[in-house]
Amino acid sequence: MLLCASISSLAASSLTMVKSPNCEKKCGDVEVPYPFGIDDENCAISKDIDQYFLLKCNTSTASPKLTFGINLEVSSIDVKNATMSVKNFYSYSCYHKDGSVISRLRNSITLSKSFTLSYSENKLFAFGCDTQAFMYASKNNFGSGCISICYENVKMSAQTSCSGFGCCQTSVPKHIKYLSVTTSSFNNHTNVSSFNPCGYAFLADQNSFDISKMRLDFKPEQVKNSIVLLDWVVGNQTCEEAQSNSSSYVCGENSNCYYSENGGGYQCRCKQGYEGNPYLKQGCQDIDECSNLNITQHCKGCKNIPGSYKCKCPLGMHGDGKDGNCKGFRFNTFATAIAASLLLMVIVLLIFYDYKRRKREKIFKQNGGLLLKNQRVRIFTKAELVKATNNYNQSNFIGQGGFASVYKGVVILNETNSITNTSTQLIAVKKPKLEKDDQNKSIQINHQQFHEEIAIVSQVNHKNVVKLLGLCLETKIPLLVYELVPNGTLSQHIHAKGSSSSSAMLRPWKTRLRIATETALSIDYLHSLAQPPIIHRDIKSTNILLDENYTAKVSDFGASVLIPPGQTGIATTVQGTIGYLDPEYLTTSTLTSKSDVYSFGVVLVELITGEKPISNGVRRSGAKSNIIQYFVSTVRENKGKKYVGKIVDPNVVYDKNHEIEIETVAELAMKCLEGFGERRPTMKEVAEELVWLNKGINKGSSRYYNNAQQNNEETNQLLIVDHGDQSSFCVMSNIDIKNKDQIVEYTTFDVSGYDGESSISLH
Repeated sequence: MLLCASISSLAASSLTMVKSPNCEKKCGDVEVPYPFGIDDENCAISKDIDQYFLLKCNTSTASPKLTFGINLEVSSIDVKNATMSVKNFYSYSCYHKDGSVISRLRNSITLSKSFTLSYSENKLFAFGCDTQAFMYASKNNFGSGCISICYENVKMSAQTSCSGFGCCQTSVPKHIKYLSVTTSSFNNHTNVSSFNPCGYAFLADQNSFDISKMRLDFKPEQVKNSIVLLDWVVGNQTCEEAQSNSSSYVCGENSNCYYSENGGGYQCRCKQGYEGNPYLKQGCQDIDECSNLNITQHCKGCKNIPGSYKCKCPLGMHGDGKDGNCKGFRFNTFATAIAASLLLMVIVLLIFYDYKRRKREKIFKQNGGLLLKNQRVRIFTKAELVKATNNYNQSNFIGQGGFASVYKGVVILNETNSITNTSTQLIAVKKPKLEKDDQNKSIQINHQQFHEEIAIVSQVNHKNVVKLLGLCLETKIPLLVYELVPNGTLSQHIHAKGSSSSSAMLRPWKTRLRIATETALSIDYLHSLAQPPIIHRDIKSTNILLDENYTAKVSDFGASVLIPPGQTGIATTVQGTIGYLDPEYLTTSTLTSKSDVYSFGVVLVELITGEKPISNGVRRSGAKSNIIQYFVSTVRENKGKKYVGKIVDPNVVYDKNHEIEIETVAELAMKCLEGFGERRPTMKEVAEELVWLNKGINKGSSRYYNNAQQNNEETNQLLIVDHGDQSSFCVMSNIDIKNKDQIVEYTTFDVSGYDGESSISLH
């Protein structure tokens, strides 16, 4: 009897254990191994997998018969190959001499979900003269057959092949669980009835079918049932699916899972070096190869190990003793080979390291490293930035522009022996993008942009501009390292959905006015105090960042240009962002400081209305219109009237005293949005008026004239660069970078396109 622990059928261990201590192992001469059981469902695998693993033993006859399903007699079960042999009925048609039918029987076989006809071993056989055999499976849309013809009595022998003369055969396809077999005749055996009154058709295992035991004159009662081979599986899943659920996986220890293409499920087999029943928890037992005389004759000093064995070579020999492959032991040759291999490995590693070092040095020099390393700017190594950004992990991705992506990270500012004295800095790394299709062109463009940006950031130092912390010169395109501004872009806060913390920060009108003032002061600094003057060329809300105190910081100098001394503008490629782009610049390709004024005017409209300038949607008025057109027309049509409620963002909190300020800013935006640059104010004029408004002084009030001079001085003070504790540096070039005898420093990183805006560059 097979004795196993009785535990819950849903536990993983129980699925490979018989749950009854009194399970029958045989029915007559047929062995019944687990997962099959006889009569008692506790002796078979769970019926949730398939109830037909439970077989019946009919002991009412002299010789007990083991039955599967309704009436199929089981002749054998093979656990190792997951097959079962059953005796199947045959189909036949018998005829009188005149061709009338004496009797006819059609046979079919139907299997459950875990059992399938073996396509590799079973075949359809037809036996008889003037006989057609046909099989079909309606669920599989399959049908096939063969024809057997003869005109005289044929004596069958073991050497007779079923090739159509008295007997024919054809293959069975995969995945067949239902099959019907029929016979028919062309002439109803009228020409052969004297020696072959009946035609037969049946499925049979080609390895067990013996044609020599068949005769053409056999009556149906003389024909024995054929043996059919069934494949079975213990679950209709792949091995990966089955193993992922340990509570239903039935393979025991030291076994492997195999997927059956024919059965559409998995089977279990003992690992190599083990034998037994793989469906029992400990059914696969180690084979003691050392007890096999055929092995020990060739294996000296045989030692059995789990799943295999070891053999020792005779003294003074080496090699694989298990395969009889022992060879003479030559220690000197072996040691020499090892030493030579190690030496070669060391040489290769040294050459590779030297190649990488030389390559880094070459790129470092190409990027101006010999000059920049003597300046007071930190030069980061490639490894430092990889570590700081966790190898540029996507979780550290901030945004991207046309030629670069930006990642946040953390670097150590000062390295000392004391861990407690080490400080860190949040950074943003600007990493150039290279197009795989045209890397050489991308490298050339990025090199040009890098040097242009360095030339600009080397003279920018303002409290409302993001600062450059250092460079990495070990990559083909240098990496720029900036301070990280933690609170995102102005655009994110203006256009935040619902009542999030971001949108709540911009609800007070005074906060929006302050941010507008700080932005105007930084742009005025670029136009008025930088030498030569700098035109930003891409002023927009996504390039205005907010620090931990929600102070505005202008960013992205990738599109900026330096205006040569004595000139007010420069002819250049049209570049910028749709919605913020100066129409005059777009049509003339002449860039002036008034182009930045126009873009700032769009930002003012964005701050007032809370609308994106490039989105065409239904405005609060109900009309579908561009927001700039709507804003301009609303202010013009309501001149002298109260129109604040028609243009201001409904999320903005303000009182009646602020309405005049909002109208004043709206009118200032109108001036900035003039079509002709000459009619627009300068950024200094814009900044001064916003400073006055920020202090609660309107240009039309009497206090304006009493405080104009004082405010002008305060504005200039706000524009003065703030060196703070940062170390300044300069880049040697043919550009004058002096600003009132001060060497200026630092700039911002590029988050262009972070909110999906479209940037353009026209040639």
